[in-house]
Amino acid sequence: MKIKFLSALALSCMMAFTGLDASALTLRDCALYSRPKNLPEMVSENSGETYLMMSEDGSKVERFDYKTGKKLKTVMDCDQLRDCDVQSWAGYIMSPNEKLMLLYTNVQPIYRHSFKAEYYVYDIARNNIKPLSTNGLQEVPTFSPDGRMIAFVRDNNIYIAKLDYGTEVAVTKDGAVNKVINGVPDWVYQEEFGMLSSLAWAPDNSILAFIRWDESEVPTFSFPVYGGACPEYPIYRYYPGKFEYKYPVAGQVNSKVQVISYDVETRASKTMKVPLDVDGYVNKIEFGLRSDRLMVNTMNRNQNLMKLYAVNPRSASAKLIYTDKSDSWIDPFMTEMTRYYENSFVVASEKSGYCHLYEYSNAGSLIKQLTTGDWNVTDYYGYNVKNRRHYFQATYTSPLDRVVAYVNPNNEVKVVSSAKGTSSAKFSKTLAYYVMEFSDVKTPKNFTMYNIAGKKLRTLEDNAEYAARYQDIPAKEFFTFTANGNEFNGYMIKPLDFNPNKKYPVIMYQYSGPSSQLVLNKWDLDWLHYAAQSGYIIACVDGRGTGGRSKDFAAKVYMNLGKYESIDQVAAANYMGSLSFVDKNKIGIFGWSYGGYETLMAMSQEGSSYAAGVAVAPVTDWGFYDTIYAERYMRTPQQNAEGYINSSAINRVGKLNGRLLIITGTADDNVHASNTFEYVAKAVSMNKIFDMMVYPNKNHHINGCETRFALYSKILDFFDQHLK
Repeated sequence: MKIKFLSALALSCMMAFTGLDASALTLRDCALYSRPKNLPEMVSENSGETYLMMSEDGSKVERFDYKTGKKLKTVMDCDQLRDCDVQSWAGYIMSPNEKLMLLYTNVQPIYRHSFKAEYYVYDIARNNIKPLSTNGLQEVPTFSPDGRMIAFVRDNNIYIAKLDYGTEVAVTKDGAVNKVINGVPDWVYQEEFGMLSSLAWAPDNSILAFIRWDESEVPTFSFPVYGGACPEYPIYRYYPGKFEYKYPVAGQVNSKVQVISYDVETRASKTMKVPLDVDGYVNKIEFGLRSDRLMVNTMNRNQNLMKLYAVNPRSASAKLIYTDKSDSWIDPFMTEMTRYYENSFVVASEKSGYCHLYEYSNAGSLIKQLTTGDWNVTDYYGYNVKNRRHYFQATYTSPLDRVVAYVNPNNEVKVVSSAKGTSSAKFSKTLAYYVMEFSDVKTPKNFTMYNIAGKKLRTLEDNAEYAARYQDIPAKEFFTFTANGNEFNGYMIKPLDFNPNKKYPVIMYQYSGPSSQLVLNKWDLDWLHYAAQSGYIIACVDGRGTGGRSKDFAAKVYMNLGKYESIDQVAAANYMGSLSFVDKNKIGIFGWSYGGYETLMAMSQEGSSYAAGVAVAPVTDWGFYDTIYAERYMRTPQQNAEGYINSSAINRVGKLNGRLLIITGTADDNVHASNTFEYVAKAVSMNKIFDMMVYPNKNHHINGCETRFALYSKILDFFDQHLK
């Protein structure tokens, strides 16, 4: 359940001119249109001195110099392509030797992050372009290190295009819809591990490794597709269609996985002897700089034991070189921070109580703990060989901030970004240059180029015009309060014309999911600011279970989702109600996805003072949700029956207080609409009065066309009815 929500809904039309009267604001403009500028993707070339960037219209790929920003060359120009009438590309992938470019168009989504497309191989020097394959759309194409082959997936099978010969070889033949998938993960791996491909080439080009998913025994889930409008499916106007896929709910059968190596020369496949529970996970594979070291990450089903194996893809033998354990769960994001070097590798672990970096020898012996302290590493950028520094992002100065820093060989940490606010960096391949992205509650995001010595080279985008337009909007004000033996971080947004002698209604916004964090020192401008301008105070509190702090603080919710989050959200409402400028009888709560779940739980928590709440796309019982996410925090229903019973919002319907609006999209493949329908059925059976809004054919994001305008209009109208 990886939800990034609200910050993308930048309501940048909120004040076209400084001092514009709040009455001139329109929700339609604010919900649907402009937002701060982002940088186009910058793809570092091997030298680390130059980068590539695609033009906004997708017609060109151009080379720029990191140091000066000067454009050096147009690497691809649609107008110059021979025998190709494509005028705009969706994206591109460079070959490791930088001689070829894969361009793609006709993108067709599969799930939230995955897609298939038409890929074309472009020879830069010869200005030749030709289809990667003429036998159907392709997924996850991956160049061999020498750039002479491309592995890809089509219809659940893996193929290798041998570019020198113009041939296409089938690596697998057993792929079948809803049965066997080769190379591309099943739905639940994509959604909860963030894995989109498992294709891995050996550095010497001799072996292609991949994962095979057998999902034939995984239960099938389906939901109706209606004729609808935007998009419209005329074929389903009178008789609904059906979307069907494999979705393992908590406690049910998962896909069976195998790690397989394919010998390019002999075309022989071999299953690796990786020790794995029958219901365990393989959440990452990659080669560790050597062709005899296929690095395989495994996790047990409870996701509290992670093992890293060095596997010989020819002999299939596996050697355990690293293990991480937890009394609660291991966040799979930490695996993304693993890096392999010539004689060592770096991993992230929370075993100290905070997330830190550790360096191990290739044999698996601990060399040193690289970072330490009561703060968390939140991203790892890599090791610069020349200055012998490891670069990372962290909560080094405060849980509310994110800084970019490095640690030197003496374990001294140096912050290279602003100490306050939210900073992140994107480095060139050699870590010789980096682009710093920064924002805080008063500053829209900006992008600046630096060299590794920390010298500012130039500003790439400062969003100055955007910032000038919103210099007078209400900013977040941070606060802390103590309840239930804990100190909690929060923020509030007040109307510009705030009068401390008035009593205001409050909308509490929260997500509350394990390891998530909303109370951050960064810029966002969304519909909540519009609500503030309409006379509400907006408040947000990160309760127990959320991230940015110690693992103990997050793990308090383990095996009991909804319990402590609800106690803390009720405490947050009580704190707001104690303030002299708040009407304690007019406090509402809002959330989406996990936040929708917590809205239902908090409104049915003992002592709740919420007068109204809006739950969008909520989980209503963790027994309805997928294995990887639900079991990471709850274990299986078979192991934790009482926990599942107590954490069910459906089982608490009888205690629901306040007026509720519950919202769902019927085509939500993540949190199924059945969550809402089952909750509603129980509420109806108990004569509970509530409101409901359903969006036909809309997914978990409930967007497209002007849907968000309709959605927020409904939410604000509901709060206006019950809080004003």
